[in-house]
Amino acid sequence: MFLQGTIINVAAIAVGCSIGYFVGQHLSTQLRRTIMSGLGLAVLLIGIQLALQAEHIMIIIASLIIGGIGGELIGIEKHLRTMAERLQQRFSSHGSVVEGFITASLLYCVGAMAIMGALQDGVGETPTILYAKAALDGIASVALTATLGIGVVFSIFPLFLYQGAITLLADQASAVMTTTAIAEMNGVGGLLILAIALDLLDIKRLPIGNLLPAVFVALILVHVAL
Repeated sequence: MFLQGTIINVAAIAVGCSIGYFVGQHLSTQLRRTIMSGLGLAVLLIGIQLALQAEHIMIIIASLIIGGIGGELIGIEKHLRTMAERLQQRFSSHGSVVEGFITASLLYCVGAMAIMGALQDGVGETPTILYAKAALDGIASVALTATLGIGVVFSIFPLFLYQGAITLLADQASAVMTTTAIAEMNGVGGLLILAIALDLLDIKRLPIGNLLPAVFVALILVHVAL
């Protein structure tokens, strides 16, 4: 089936969100905070593990700077927030949509599993990476929806577009995805996931959306500089 891995990934998130939405209605405010703290710490660990895969610190630094400038010029964070606010207006009776949509969209899209899984799917292999990602995202969506609300489910739209585009371009992209490139992309992605964890832990909100291009800048710099 075309885009099979991404479709299963999206379905797993939708199911997890449905469970989380009904579970969340029965959770106290204090319990929601406790769950959010635990989820934030888990995301922090994932980010650290990915970030430590980087081998060339200067590529990471340059990628974040160049990617951040590009993201600011494009206004990725602004577009994400505009989309979230439109959803908020439409589904205002279901509580806050903005935070759940933005946090989940970034969490599901950042990282090598989304990229490598979509590439695996695009070249005709069984998308085992996206199957594993679907399981992880589905579990995460239960906790995210229970604490952040229904906005999490709308993250399936940017996720589908993002992974679907990579799948369509898989033949061209797979040639440049070397082991070194993957390691540096993981390094940048790990730092962005760390930033998501800081937000979940209510420590600091960073413009993560505008830093997303840094993952792809790292891919370019690996082939230019190494």
